[in-house]
Amino acid sequence: MTTEKYLKIALPLTLAGVLFSGYLSGIKFFSGICAFKEACPTFLGYPACYYGFAMFSTMFVATVIAFAKKAAGRWPIRLNLIVSVMGMIFSGSFTVREMAVWFTEGFKSFGLLGLSTCAYGFVFFIIVFVFSLVSCLKRVASDKAAAPVVPPPAPPQA
Repeated sequence: MTTEKYLKIALPLTLAGVLFSGYLSGIKFFSGICAFKEACPTFLGYPACYYGFAMFSTMFVATVIAFAKKAAGRWPIRLNLIVSVMGMIFSGSFTVREMAVWFTEGFKSFGLLGLSTCAYGFVFFIIVFVFSLVSCLKRVASDKAAAPVVPPPAPPQA
């Protein structure tokens, strides 16, 4: 997968993450309540959605910059891969804790969405991770295929 093709996929994915986490963060920041009337998990005293917004914004800005500069390197793919792994660990840890509530109370415990907002963030991070990993692996494979084959050195003659 070329970097350009990857960026065309990553751009709407990371934008969706920014919009979703930005909405959650904005509601929490301006009203003091969580958007979907669910428990609002915190990390180091701040709502988890703020961290999700920061991570998705980082990936989105990197993708936009790479897209605007028509970057051919792997840096945006690698950055998105690293940030999506951090996001999966972060949102996944909250999702695991919330699963106990989900198993006891079912879909109704998280209102209209059926799952917690952290679970949806986790899904977004997984999707970005999968596309980033596939793109990264395909780039490595294509780089190896394009590398010139150097013949082994001839044995010394006596």
